[in-house]
Amino acid sequence: MKPKVFVTRKIPEVGLNILKKECKVKINPHDRVLTKEELIEEVKRIDGLLCLLTDIIDEKIININPHLKIISNYAVGYNNIDIEAATKRGIMVTNTPGVLTETTADLAWALLMSIARRIVEADKFIREGKFTGWSPMLLLGSDIHHSTLGIIGFGRIGKAIAKRAKGFGIKILYTDIKRASKEIEEELGVKFVSLNELLSSSDFVTIHTPLLPETHHLISEKELKMMKRNAYLINAARGLLIDEKALIKTLKERGIAGAALDVYENEPDLSPGLSNLDNVVVVPHIGSASTATREKMATMAAINLVTALNGKIPPNLVNKEVMGK
Repeated sequence: MKPKVFVTRKIPEVGLNILKKECKVKINPHDRVLTKEELIEEVKRIDGLLCLLTDIIDEKIININPHLKIISNYAVGYNNIDIEAATKRGIMVTNTPGVLTETTADLAWALLMSIARRIVEADKFIREGKFTGWSPMLLLGSDIHHSTLGIIGFGRIGKAIAKRAKGFGIKILYTDIKRASKEIEEELGVKFVSLNELLSSSDFVTIHTPLLPETHHLISEKELKMMKRNAYLINAARGLLIDEKALIKTLKERGIAGAALDVYENEPDLSPGLSNLDNVVVVPHIGSASTATREKMATMAAINLVTALNGKIPPNLVNKEVMGK
């Protein structure tokens, strides 16, 4: 008999077709995140689970089915899964690394440019019929070229951001727990600094760190006060990296010029007052939302799952220690 697989949300057909060739596949019929109770009911009867970052796969769900072999996450991150519990049970966990680097970097740049040049405000302004002609003081924004960009987190996406910045003649600062090689620094034209120096020196600050206990609320009231009053904050990484209440307070008081966000602390909910501000751009977690990238993610997630169910080591195994069990 074919192994049974549950997919927690409809993904691109290219991924589903891979699964259907070798597995009996059931897909969440609703266009929403399933409740914990609904997830438990589905996980009880399957061999493999393909889930999203929005699905919280905790110890209770993991332990509900002794026959579960693989949890394939349709995402680069996997903080939604209790890795320790899965490893203890001998369940493989996989992700889709590398596939969305360039697409997410594109989105971060789109956010940066939109908030700096007030694109969303301008679009709303003209749609509301307020444009009566060119004016010297109409919707003045900030220059991007020859500014200073601070990159927090210098992994794949952080480096992709730096590559894009070079074309604008921008001074690029970065900070990370580990300094890049001299060759990388010279190639990308970047300077390694402390977080404090980056915040106080940058005209634009963009965040690209993973969400870890030590990075929770990495940017809060203290850090926001270090930033220039004419600086902008961009986040296309994880919502919990920023203390949203502190950010709203700072934006209201014009402590910084603006912010552009793709992710939120209590996603999908926004903290009260955020959507009312005119100096913030908000988009609904679309960092990887290009057709090509989402199809690549679906393919990787499906291949990870099928490979594991065929008794082989999947290409993107997160908890490698499970192989010793």
